[in-house]
Amino acid sequence: MSDRQYSTKRPKRPSKPLDSTRLRDLALAYVARFSTSASKLETYLKRKIRERGWEDEAEPDVAGLCARYVELGYVDDALYAKSKAGGLLNRGYGPRRVSQALYAAGIDEAIREDVAPDEWRKREAVQTMARKRRFGPYYQGDLQPDRREKQIAALLRAGHGFDHVRKVMDATSERMIEEWIEQARDEEY
Repeated sequence: MSDRQYSTKRPKRPSKPLDSTRLRDLALAYVARFSTSASKLETYLKRKIRERGWEDEAEPDVAGLCARYVELGYVDDALYAKSKAGGLLNRGYGPRRVSQALYAAGIDEAIREDVAPDEWRKREAVQTMARKRRFGPYYQGDLQPDRREKQIAALLRAGHGFDHVRKVMDATSERMIEEWIEQARDEEY
């Protein structure tokens, strides 16, 4: 007999179906571990009910539980949106990509507009992406036209506007980009 026929692992037991107490505990553990929006929490809880089943007589009140956690301050869509937008901008993604990520997380349009980046943050984000990926003036060597087109396409896919992408790609030095960003910062303040 081969050793492969005998496994030392125990078979995984199926999880118990959820009831209102287990659902509340599951939601509390989720918000304690992850920064989330109310919509994402509701989607998570509905998925868990679908996967594990429900054993209480009353129907699960997922929306009420989410509303309660919003009321208690465990879930704050505005704070989540600000954090998520800041993180994406710091990584070099553009405003369109930030808005799409917040929309996917179920953030309300008014909140998305409130956390939308101003002009100098947009310019700073496109510079971050170009510097990180070595696009435009950050590229070492001779920039061939086909490579330039691919770099422009990558910046556009990252959510940057064409005017910003063109300004970065047409810059002949890193200093030109920095001055362009400083100009927007000065106009803001």
